[in-house]
Amino acid sequence: MIIIAGHELVDAEQRDAFVAAFRGLVTRARDFEGCVHVAITADSVDPERVNVVEVWRDAEALNRWRRRATGPKVGKPRHVEVKRYDAIDGGPLF
Repeated sequence: MIIIAGHELVDAEQRDAFVAAFRGLVTRARDFEGCVHVAITADSVDPERVNVVEVWRDAEALNRWRRRATGPKVGKPRHVEVKRYDAIDGGPLF
């Protein structure tokens, strides 16, 4: 399983429009074979922060998606801290 997680920082007055611009991409990703979860959301505390979470069944699914995904034309975030994690195990939270 592949997990992509982190955040981006954008100007507070642009954040909601930035998140909204990704709605179509998120919808398409969630419908794509091998996608477990995708979310690009406004942070509930920091008005400049956009949280990014993607969970993919495997690297092959993620790579197929990346080859065909086209993101929206949005301004460049001021800061990006998003990383890929390769998960080898998982189970119930509680």
